[in-house]
Amino acid sequence: MRSLVLSLTFVLSALTFSAVKAQQAPPAADEVVKDACAQAAKANKKVIVIFHASWCGWCHKMDTAMNDASVKKAFDNNYEIRHITVLENGANKALENPGGADLLAKYHGDQEGIPFWLVLNTNGELLADSRMKGPTGKLQNVGCPAQKEEVEYFVGILEKTSKMKRGELDAVRTRFGKIASAAH
Repeated sequence: MRSLVLSLTFVLSALTFSAVKAQQAPPAADEVVKDACAQAAKANKKVIVIFHASWCGWCHKMDTAMNDASVKKAFDNNYEIRHITVLENGANKALENPGGADLLAKYHGDQEGIPFWLVLNTNGELLADSRMKGPTGKLQNVGCPAQKEEVEYFVGILEKTSKMKRGELDAVRTRFGKIASAAH
């Protein structure tokens, strides 16, 4: 009987430890960026950081487009891509990366909506972000590029910050162009 109690105690302790471990907070936003930059340096890539939330439909469209078989390899070969979770509600607040909101504010994305993305070099220096000049000259977040001008802005950023070839850039243009088509 004593061995049964000890065995049950061990099993319950292991289950409790597993449950506590599963509930650990996500890594701090600055650690996510630091890790991405280190990995990018090893692989001679740049970094794309995407601020997103679980409830954000446009964030899901961005991820779906970037992971599409027609463009995924081009993104993977040129960028370390990381997500920083921000702006969650209720129970999902625990999904947020600590410091994510501060990092979003640092890059002036806190008033822009999400997804909001950055392109960084391996030293963590900003090369570009998802804000383009609108018709009035004011910067506006393209988020998940879907309109022709937004897609062209995004492709232009990729062209400047990666080694993507013309065919790969055209594939990105085509894939993101489908987002606008699907919305109509």
